[in-house]
Amino acid sequence: MRERRKRLLMPKHQGQKKKLIVLARILQERTDLQTGMTTAELMSALLEYGIGSERKSIYNDIETLRSLGYDIRLQRKGTECRYYLASRLFELAELKILVDAVQSSRFLPADQTSRLIEKLETLCSRRQAHVLQRQVYVANRPKSMNKSIYETIDVLHEAMSSGAQVSFFYMEWTAQKTLRRRRQERYVVSPYALIWQDECYYLLAYDSAAQGLRHYRVDKMEELCRLEETPREGLEEFKKLNLAAYTNTTFGMFGGKTTSVTICFDASLAGVVIDRFGKEVMFLPRSEGIFAVTQDIVVSPQFMGWMAGLGTLAKIEAPVAVANAFAAHCIDLAAMYQSKANGAPT
Repeated sequence: MRERRKRLLMPKHQGQKKKLIVLARILQERTDLQTGMTTAELMSALLEYGIGSERKSIYNDIETLRSLGYDIRLQRKGTECRYYLASRLFELAELKILVDAVQSSRFLPADQTSRLIEKLETLCSRRQAHVLQRQVYVANRPKSMNKSIYETIDVLHEAMSSGAQVSFFYMEWTAQKTLRRRRQERYVVSPYALIWQDECYYLLAYDSAAQGLRHYRVDKMEELCRLEETPREGLEEFKKLNLAAYTNTTFGMFGGKTTSVTICFDASLAGVVIDRFGKEVMFLPRSEGIFAVTQDIVVSPQFMGWMAGLGTLAKIEAPVAVANAFAAHCIDLAAMYQSKANGAPT
């Protein structure tokens, strides 16, 4: 027994670094504000790694870890003393926010979502990770099928950093629920920014063929490659763009003609307007309970749908062409449903 203990007790210098690393890991994984470990429990945990220790050496090791910046504190309950790691890189509430963000990201495939959440769980104790798992609600929501999403984002960042163009195939869904190439030719564009909108990543890039800026769903890109010898184009066009304003004016990241539109809103929609256009948007009083907003807007079917959803509480005031286009949109919808109603059996 004495010989076994001698083998477990490491020499003063040999293996000391390993012992400190393992002890720090034990405290990170097994302790938190609600869960501490006694000296005996720490010694037992070290034995699981084949590391023997004495009570006095545990005290010295904890002081060493404290000097290295570990916030190790002592809980006293009667005659029992327990050590725990009091602070970490991320608080549990912060990790919950990160996990929720990962879980709600539609551009991440389900398996990559699970792996990323598992990595986030290593940043807290085992008890906290269990609490985190119970709080995560995995909804049966659409997730990307693109397994190479990480690689795609890396290539885009490298291209933007080096000022190179990229080439890719752009995919779209069919009525048979299969993905196909939107066109057989590769897209060649100059990447400038990644935009997070409607729970998806979009690449904002300059398309030389179209002579303008376009956006593309990152998870719909296939066989992406960086064209190292082909420098980016369209820098002056990109410099003219206000990215924050661009995301506010675009509905569902669908393209269209940008037009200055004035809309009158019922006062009850103030929160809806601020959520859509930002707190800096100017409210112009029109009459009691009514205010107007003038905003550059990409006039698209998605914008029309947003307006339709507001019903009689919002009205396009100007320009007349946009107001007429919205009226025609509503008339077409009404006619489609009216024809169905007339054709239905009585």
